[in-house]
Amino acid sequence: MPASRSEQNVTVRLVVNDRAHELEADAGETLLATLRDRLGLTGPKEACGEGECGACTVLVDGGPVASCILAAGSTNGRAVRTVEGLAGAGDLTTLQQAFVRHAAVQCGYCTPGVLMVLTALLEKVSEPTEAEVRQALAGNICRCTGYQQIVEAAVDAARAVAS
Repeated sequence: MPASRSEQNVTVRLVVNDRAHELEADAGETLLATLRDRLGLTGPKEACGEGECGACTVLVDGGPVASCILAAGSTNGRAVRTVEGLAGAGDLTTLQQAFVRHAAVQCGYCTPGVLMVLTALLEKVSEPTEAEVRQALAGNICRCTGYQQIVEAAVDAARAVAS
């Protein structure tokens, strides 16, 4: 017997980048698919599909999560922030400005996930050490930069905000 509609779909009510959304999602649909395919937010990237590389990282209720392995239905009633929600249109956050200054972006594929992890860190730790920044980045793979410019940008951004 085929599954009923209620077994195949879930209603998801969530706030993404300060905007409320209500949508029907397939029960197995990932948050990444919902963000990219239904809401047109292409900042989070699909890379490994296993939650190992960090390219799909978004913040859910302020904490970084791998959106490629998180069911969209599990975000019902929660707040999601993507890289598109970090600053207003045409603006850059202090962290994004530091990335530009330190040439911390090369191909850019991993950058949205890296920015989200570091945003979460900087919201919790006002002046993180290099070691704390590196620990926060442990789940993000960047094949282009070698991480040093990213670490320097994060420390610089923290100092700029603190001063």
